Order: sequence, then C-alpha cells, then structure tokens
Amino acid sequence: MAVTLLPLSPLVSATPTSITPINQNEPKTMTKDSSPTGSFQNCKTMSELKQLHSHFTKKGLSHSPSSMSKLIAACAQMGTPKSLEYARKAFELYNEDEGSTGSLFMYNSLIRGYSAAGLGDEAILLYIEMVVEGIVPDKFTFPFLLSACAKVVGICEGVQAHGGVVKMGLEGDVYIGNSLIHLYAECGKMDYARKVFDGMLERNVVSWTSLICGYARRDCPEEAVSLFFQMVEMGIVPNSVTMVCAISACAKLKDLELGEKVSAYVGEAGVKRNTLMVNALVDMYMKCGAIESAKRLFDECVDRNLVLCNTIMSNFVRQGVMREALAVFGEMLQQGPRPDRVTMLSAISACAQLGDLLFGKQCHGYVLRNGLEGWDNISNAMIDMYMKCAKQEMARRVFDCMSKKTVVSWNSLIAGLIRNCNVESAWEIFNEMPDSDLVSWNTMVNALVQESMFVEAIELFRVMQNEGIKADRVTMVGVASACGYLGALDLAKWILTYIEKNDIHCDMRLGTALVDMFARCGDPQSAMQIFNKMAKRDVSAWTAAIGAMAMEGNGERAVELFNEMLQQGVKPDEVVFVALLMACSHRGFVDQGWHIFRSMKEIHGISPQIVHYGCMVDLLGRAGLLEEALDLIKSMPIEPNDVIWGSLLAACRTHKNVKLAAYAAERIIELAPDRTGIHVLLSNIYASAGKWTEVAKVRLQLKEKGVHKVPGSSSLQVSGKIHEFTSGDESHPEKTHIASMLQEINCRLKDAGHVPDLSNVMLDVDEQEKEYLLSQHSEKLAIAFGLISTGQGMPIRVVKNLRMCPDCHSFSKLVSRIYHREIIVRDNNRFHFFRQGNCSCCDYW
Repeated sequence: MAVTLLPLSPLVSATPTSITPINQNEPKTMTKDSSPTGSFQNCKTMSELKQLHSHFTKKGLSHSPSSMSKLIAACAQMGTPKSLEYARKAFELYNEDEGSTGSLFMYNSLIRGYSAAGLGDEAILLYIEMVVEGIVPDKFTFPFLLSACAKVVGICEGVQAHGGVVKMGLEGDVYIGNSLIHLYAECGKMDYARKVFDGMLERNVVSWTSLICGYARRDCPEEAVSLFFQMVEMGIVPNSVTMVCAISACAKLKDLELGEKVSAYVGEAGVKRNTLMVNALVDMYMKCGAIESAKRLFDECVDRNLVLCNTIMSNFVRQGVMREALAVFGEMLQQGPRPDRVTMLSAISACAQLGDLLFGKQCHGYVLRNGLEGWDNISNAMIDMYMKCAKQEMARRVFDCMSKKTVVSWNSLIAGLIRNCNVESAWEIFNEMPDSDLVSWNTMVNALVQESMFVEAIELFRVMQNEGIKADRVTMVGVASACGYLGALDLAKWILTYIEKNDIHCDMRLGTALVDMFARCGDPQSAMQIFNKMAKRDVSAWTAAIGAMAMEGNGERAVELFNEMLQQGVKPDEVVFVALLMACSHRGFVDQGWHIFRSMKEIHGISPQIVHYGCMVDLLGRAGLLEEALDLIKSMPIEPNDVIWGSLLAACRTHKNVKLAAYAAERIIELAPDRTGIHVLLSNIYASAGKWTEVAKVRLQLKEKGVHKVPGSSSLQVSGKIHEFTSGDESHPEKTHIASMLQEINCRLKDAGHVPDLSNVMLDVDEQEKEYLLSQHSEKLAIAFGLISTGQGMPIRVVKNLRMCPDCHSFSKLVSRIYHREIIVRDNNRFHFFRQGNCSCCDYW
C-alpha cells in the first residue's frame, strides 16, 4: 500500500518520532446546561453566531480553548466562505492573544470546513501550517486532508499525505483507506486506488463503492460492474450510491441486460429507490435505447427534480426524439421544476434539430427573461438554432450581443454560415477570429472541400501546418478528399506518410477516405492495401474499395468484393449498388448487371433510384443494346431526367445510331434547355456519320446561344509543377521539343502499323488536315512532354477533362509498348492504365 514519497514539503514530516507533540488533550465537551458555549452548535446563521460570540467575549469566555474549539467547529459546520473566514480570523486572534498554538481539534475542524466547502488549497495550507507548528496529525486529520487533495486534483500533495499515513502507521484505518481510494480515483490513478483497496485488511461498503464509482467515472465501466458483482458475492450489501455508480457503468456500456441485472439488486438488497437512483436508471435505459422503459419510469416518479428532468431531456435530444424533449420542457414550465440553463441547452438543441423557429424564439425569450444569456454555451446553442432555421441575421445578432465570445462561439457562427452555403462570409469570420482552434481549421478545410475548392483546401492545410496546428483524423479526411478530387498521387503519398509519421489514428472514416483518395489518384494497389489493413469496415469502406476496382476496370474483383461484403454480414445501401453497377458497365457485364439491379428490390429491399437506372442505361448502351436501354427508360417508375437521356445519347455516338441520338437529344433539350454540351455531342454524332448539313445546323444553334465548345484539356505534374495542354496549343515553353517528340512518336507508331482514326475529327476538312488536327489532341501533347521531361521507366500520369477518343486510346497503347512506359490517363469517366500495349479497360469504355 505504500507509495514512493516526494520530499517536497512538510506534508510528510509529521511523525511521532520527529516532533515533540504538545498536549493534545481537548477540554471535555460540556453539556448545554453546564456551559453556554454549547449553544454555538445551535446557531443557524452567521448573524446568530456573531451575536453569541460577542456575548461570550463580554463575559470573558471567548478565549478558553473549549469556547474557541466550539466556535471554529460551528463555523466549519456551516461551511460558507463567510463562516470559514470568520473562523480563521478568530483562530488567528486566539493564537496571537494567547501566544500559543491552536489545538489539533481546531486545525482538524478548519481543515474539514475548507475541504467540505471545496477550498482544497486552503485546507492543504492549513495542514502544512499545523505540521510546521509541531502538531501531530491524527487519524481524523487525514480523511479531511485527502478529501481536500481530491477536490483540487492534487495528486502530488495526495501522494505525500499517503506517505505521512504510512510513516505514522495509520494505513490500517478503514476511513483513511477509503479516502485514499477516493483521492486516487478522482485524480485518475485507478491503479493506485486498486492497490490501496487490495491492501486493506478491513473494508466496508464505502471502500467498495469508492472504487466502483472511480471505475465508472474513469471510463472503466467493465471493471466497475465486475467489482459490483464481486462485492455482492462477498455478502456486502450495496447502498444507494453503489447502485447509482453501477447502473451508470451499465449506461456507458449500453448493455441493457446487464443494467437490468444490476438494478434487480435494488429490490433484493432492500435499497430504497431514491431520485438519484431513478435518474441513473432513466439515463441507463435511454442510453441503451429502451426509450419506453425510461419514459415509464420517469412518468411513475412522483418527486421529479430538476436533475431527472434534465437527464431525460438531454437523452431525448441525443436519441433524436426532439418532440418528446420539448414535451418535457413544456411540462416543466407548467408544473415545475423551474428550467435552468442545462434544460435550456436541451430545449434549444431540440428546436435546432427540428428547425422549429417559433419554439426556438420562445426559448430565446425565456433565456432573456431569466437572465441566462450571459452563459456562453446558451448563446452558442441559440446561434446554432438560428442558423439551422436559416436565420443568419438573428444568429449574427446573438453573436454580436455576447459579452464573452469563446472559440466555440466563433466556430458555431462559421459552421452555421457554411451550412447556409455562405462560405465567403464564413471565410471572412474565420480570418477575423482572435483565437482559433483545431475545430475552426477543420470546419474551414471541410467547407472548402464541400464547395469543390480543392486547391484552396490543400493550401489552407499548409497554412495550418505553418501555424503549428496539429492535424487530427477530421482534418485528414477533408485533405484526403481534396487530394482525391485533384488526382495528385504525389500529394496522396505524402498525406499517407504524414498520417503515419504523426501517429494520427486511422479509424474507419479516415481509412475509407484514404482508399477513395488513392483510387481517384489512379493507384488502386495502394487503395486496396489500405482497405485490407482496416480492422473494421462499414458499407462505405466496402463501397470505396468496389469503386477503386470499378475505376481500374476490374469488374470481376468488384463483384467479388461485394459478395465478400455480404458474407461478412454488412448490409448494402443505395450507394454501393451505384459503384457495383458502374464496375459492371466498365467491363460490359450485362447479365451480371441485370442480376444485381433486380436483386436490389427482390433480395435487399432497396428500391432503385434514378441513379441506378442511369447506371443500367449506361451499361446497356455501352454494350450496344440501345433498344433495350430505351425500353428500360420507358418502363421506369420515375420520370427519366436529362442525365438518363444523356447516357443513351453518349451510347448512340459510340454505336453511330443517328436516329435514336436525335430522339434522345430532343428529350434532353425539353428537360434541360441550357445544357449546351448535348448540342456538341449531337454535332459530333452527325459529324461521325458525315451529315455535315446537320452539323452546321447544330453548330449554328450553339453560335446563336453564344456558347463555345469546351476545348480538350490535359495536364500532368512534373517535379511538383502542373503543366496543362489544350488541343492545338503551342504556348508551352517546350513546344519545339514537344513537336520533335511527337514527330518521332508518329514515325515509330507508323512503323508499328498504326493508322490514325480520322473519324474522330469532327470537321469537314481534307484527310491531311484531319491527320494534323488528330496529332494535336491534348493528351498526345501531354504524353510527348512526359516522355521528354521524366526519367526512363517513370510512369506518365495524365488528367483529361473530356472522354478519351479512340485514336488517342490506340496511340497511348502503342506508346506504352514502344517506349516501355506505364501511362495512366484519367478522363472524365474513368482511369485507363496502359501497360505494354494493353489497357485496363480492355478497349471497352
């Protein structure tokens, strides 16, 4: 039980061998009849006590040790700051007048009073003063002192006091042992508390309860419940405090069966069910999801207090049962108890989640009438409520009226502005913040990602690093998402290294974000390595992995992953079917796609949404089953949108079905007349069919609308710098070397038997001009630059803004074989991995 002592102060120096004790014999307590000083104990107020003290002073009785001891004990019993101050002054005057030292009883009374009032530091200083004066503490001193140390979480002082207990041979005292357990539990040193408990020769119910409560409060609920059952087995009858702590531990475990087993001992042990116990049971039932049981217990309670009402309200909000929370609040307003700031936090939060502006304003009125607006957490809740009700001006008014704006206040305002799609104002507020924390930075980083401002999000993350703010999991989820959309593989690798180097815990959400990041950056191998290392995987993690395989064109593996997910008992959602159908579409798995699509409703009970029909139209269209795709569109239970018809139109271009293309284009123009890309696609379909008159008509319509075709653009990163190329662009500084490289490539491809596919030129010009225009496609310029600016054998990674044309696809395959380079092209639909003359898409895209 002994603890290593720290020689820091006189706390442990008081021992019978080191100090010559003064006479500790207190004057015998006199009865009320024999001495009027006994009346001190009958005083209810400081005014009464002062009057009585004044009366005794006039009679010359105030300076007797007995009178002073009883005066100090009475003041300590009151336990108010004023009574303790009065006792301390009287004690000091007594010492000055008598020229002696106060007695142990006086010191013990004062230490007890300060400790009970929560003034632990004062109690500890009094103990030190007592020891310096040469007074030896006794077994009554240490429980008060240890309680004081616990209240100020003074582990250092507590350990020294423990040393004093051991030196004086008092460790066998059960009350001191209980106090030590409580001290160590309050300071979070549960291993110390357990050592004291295990070393006790005698234990009572308080010993067990102190340790059980310590475990329950310190996030060790399993140990708390286990100790409770051990206590019962040993025949120790639990008291109400034991029961409350054990039930609270079950609430933390969210184990209803265990909670009911523990609460069964209430009746068996004959413990009277008080309000505290009802409060703990209600909390346990709510946290275990047994809402009806909690409501029944609450309704049956005849002496509800404020704590009980606040407990059930906060749990209703946590469980998403907002109307029930507001119903309790309404009852409190009518019948009591009177709501306090904790009540209002729950009520305002409920209004925020419901978007109930009217009730929210009523709560605001109550706050103002009762002077609760000074609490910053109340104002923060109101800012959140008004923002969720789309009342930005009201939220800003609450913020501006706050006398004490905390970081949470600023964060609430920023988060609310972002929720209302006002990122610009949020950015301004963020820059005005006098102090920011990690939540502030995370909020802004993720807001920029949501607004598709990916470059800005990465830049803000770099600023965050320069400011010395250490990122966490939430930060890295946002940064990984931004990196994935940018397709920056080097940055993706750096992000993974940063996470590992800074010991950022990779939970399920971050792991999923990393899988998705590497998949979008064209590195499915790294994506799957991270996925395979994940200890836990939810449906989102499986979806990211299936999506990685879909992007790579590995439809077989995508379907295998889906089956593995089902075998592991993970329930699919709507999103995973989108990734799965995309994988089937990229590999032409028509039968497999139909089976998966039909299984959504028949097996998994998920009704296909418009996005799933879009995937099926895309799958059938790519496979050339245009009539089947059209039949599916006509049989849809929901009205097809322009995206559905757009998928059919794109398939018509691939399979050169001009008639159906015109029909699909008409439907799109009806649904989305401003979607100019459709005119361009229809123009290209007519051009592929050689219908130049129709091409001219469509292009004239575009010209009249003032719309220009988006030029093909490709980019690649070399030595950290992004180089962008557009079709026919000659502005690049290395244009001469690029042209020479392209000429060399074309010669070597011609020797290998490559014939340019001139049907991909959508202009009515001669073949020589078509061949030149074809050679100037942006991805060819990017690949040529990649060959001259990167080392031998290094992969070339190109990002294209449009779909890759068939001629560029053939070009890339041959270049990968002739130059022994891996070429990765990410177009607007998928990844193409070119290796040794083959593409991962198997020429199906």
